[in-house]
Amino acid sequence: MAMEKGMVIIGAGECGARAAFALRETGYDGPVTLIGTEKHLPYERPPLSKDAMVSEHHPLPRTIAEGTQFSEKRIDFIGDTTASAINRSEKNVVFEDGRTVEYDRLLLATGAIPRSLPQAAGSRYCVTLRSFDDALAIRAKFRPDARIVIVGGGFIGLELAASARRRGARVTVIEAQARIMMRGVPTEIAQVIDRRHREEGVTIRCDTGIVSIADNANNVAITLSTGDVIAADLAVIGIGASPVTGLAEAAGLETGNGIVVNEWLQTSDPDIFAAGDCCTFPLAIYGGRRVRLEAWRNAQEQGSLAARNMLGSLEPHQAVPWFWSDQYELGLQVAGLPDEGTQTICRQLDDGAFILFHLTDDGRLAAASGIGPGNAVAKDIRLAEMLISRGARPDPIQLAAPGVRLKSLLAA
Repeated sequence: MAMEKGMVIIGAGECGARAAFALRETGYDGPVTLIGTEKHLPYERPPLSKDAMVSEHHPLPRTIAEGTQFSEKRIDFIGDTTASAINRSEKNVVFEDGRTVEYDRLLLATGAIPRSLPQAAGSRYCVTLRSFDDALAIRAKFRPDARIVIVGGGFIGLELAASARRRGARVTVIEAQARIMMRGVPTEIAQVIDRRHREEGVTIRCDTGIVSIADNANNVAITLSTGDVIAADLAVIGIGASPVTGLAEAAGLETGNGIVVNEWLQTSDPDIFAAGDCCTFPLAIYGGRRVRLEAWRNAQEQGSLAARNMLGSLEPHQAVPWFWSDQYELGLQVAGLPDEGTQTICRQLDDGAFILFHLTDDGRLAAASGIGPGNAVAKDIRLAEMLISRGARPDPIQLAAPGVRLKSLLAA
């Protein structure tokens, strides 16, 4: 296919920026346009709930690349701009100000935005974390003895809770479900995280809903389903994220919990691809199960894969899902999808660290979840990830034995 108009990427986060550079790395020499809604150069989002909150100095965005690198690679980065429509028949993208840019192939890397809490609508003291500017505003409120409420006991909420405690704030976490980290994290690991937060003085209230939220002169009153009322100087809403699919829907592309793509990350229009948090895709290693992942490494991997496939490579997505979270001194990592397993094998490591191996009925390793100080579980989780990708059926007794190196199981 002759490329005359160029490659256009909507979304300048991890996925979109990675795709732009991957196009050049793959040898594409035509126009590359990267469109982002923020004024900043593309930056890493994982530090927003951690380093940006607790650094001693005023934080700066951790940029994915410097401005000179975009220039050197001839990537036209257009920031502080919103794409308002995709014209599939004319193959162009329309901006809010009426400008257009033409494409041969288009990548949607629009990401996801925090879900809203209806009760918090209009409150001056209820916020969400998505952007670097959001992080600065939240950081300013994380002061000694400030009363901080975190609504939602998932990764982002708990990372923010840990950061707020490190800055001396008083923290309460409100979770509607029976325990924290219900999605994708086994109970045994969630219990370790729960205990560590409580040791730091965080109040965690599970099985608790929010009835109403009302602003006062200088704070907000949160009425819980238990009847209790909590006063907070700031409430951060962290109840998950919704994929940004408006452009795709308006363009007539198939959507459903994200922009629907095939194993090559193509949408229902073969010249339009989608990748990262905004798309739902089939996972071959789980029999084609369709998932949507909000994960840093998935955004990187799919950005690179989408770039190659936009150029005609048509490589299927085969990566094993991988997640991580740092809270206090603890490092949590998950490879694969634990809910695919029906039996769990535990391997105890040094310093209280441990890994849970999740096996299917036929003995295939479906996932591995680990937690420990620092990077205590990183090496073994990486080896487990390789076993998962190969469809390995390791001996459960050897999995449980700390003296048996996982590398030897990989070799077998």
